[in-house]
Amino acid sequence: MVRNLNHDTFLVIRYVKRRLTVLIDIDGQHEWRDCIDVPGVRLPRGYYFGTSSVTGDLSDNHDIISLKLYQLTVERTPEEEKRDREVFLPVVDNLKLPGMEAPLEPMSGLALFLIVFFSLVAIVFAIVIGIIVYNKWQEQSRKHFY
Repeated sequence: MVRNLNHDTFLVIRYVKRRLTVLIDIDGQHEWRDCIDVPGVRLPRGYYFGTSSVTGDLSDNHDIISLKLYQLTVERTPEEEKRDREVFLPVVDNLKLPGMEAPLEPMSGLALFLIVFFSLVAIVFAIVIGIIVYNKWQEQSRKHFY
């Protein structure tokens, strides 16, 4: 949506009261459209923001014109203040991240036995087929008609 345009595109990222919103202006009209709105985002204190316009294979050209950061003064209850101090890793309430699923149940003894048994049968079958093919090849290589 932002490739090969004749005007600048803008992106606003806001984080207020544990809500992360991203707004975009890709039409150059200074009219903001919602892109992402995620409630329940808890970020730890004492970290730094960084930006990069590198795309890897240089198929796009991005320029970061400016970066404006503001610390907003927000009224907080003592409970909210305590909860925010306890955050050490960025988390999002009620969001399952990829790879964070519940661990799988261990296999039953019968399932494990069947997997091992059929694997051994397949290996023996492959060895027998390999021996038969090798013997046929040996037999064919000995038959020379002069």
